[in-house]
Amino acid sequence: MTYRVRNIAIAVGLALIAALLTTFYVANYKRHVQQSESTVKVYVAKKDVPQGTLGTDLLKHGWITTADVAQRTVVPGAISSPEQIASQLTNQTIYAGEQITLRRFASQAQQGIRSQLHGTLRAISLPGTTEQLLAGTLKDGDHVDVIASVKTGDCALCTAVRVVARDVLVLKAPVLTTSTKVSGTSTAVTLAVSERYQAQKIFFVTSNEEHWALQLRPVAKAVDSPEDVENTTSIMSDNHAKHVEVKK
Repeated sequence: MTYRVRNIAIAVGLALIAALLTTFYVANYKRHVQQSESTVKVYVAKKDVPQGTLGTDLLKHGWITTADVAQRTVVPGAISSPEQIASQLTNQTIYAGEQITLRRFASQAQQGIRSQLHGTLRAISLPGTTEQLLAGTLKDGDHVDVIASVKTGDCALCTAVRVVARDVLVLKAPVLTTSTKVSGTSTAVTLAVSERYQAQKIFFVTSNEEHWALQLRPVAKAVDSPEDVENTTSIMSDNHAKHVEVKK
């Protein structure tokens, strides 16, 4: 074989190898494109879902539906089953048509106080003395009543005492530290109150009246007495003090 013939044979061989590699690359590229364009089922929001919504509410109200999208457009973290977010809460707003992803959810523990607010409930921080707020006794999750002495006129005896809010959830109890153990020291409690009724009454008495306090409710089977207002006249005219039997 002459030198020229050998070079031609090598060139032809290289051309064949290049053709095979090109064919292999094109075939793989076509297969990749076809796979990326194939559609898959994803879960999307039917309406705007606000932050703090329970995953169970999305399922119960039918706020999730399915949609077919190109595989390449599936968002990272997209859920494959609604049960994945059943015990979670949204930590961001999810907009209508948006894919449901785990990135938009968090556990109730991760969201803290926010997870306990819904509907008309609002969180309010209430400053007061250690005695008023039962600092050292009160715990997160307790329920309290707010009792206050309210002025009803300009005279010295023009006051009345009543419970202004009942069964209020304690979101964050006052922390009793070394500096707050002194009687009368100021501290604060965070309460969950209805934005219309409880919030307004509590804010009024704590802002305008000196004498108010929280009273701790029983952990279980708490019972409320009929609404009552006490003043000088009612106390002085009450000949029979009412006592509650304490079970030992």
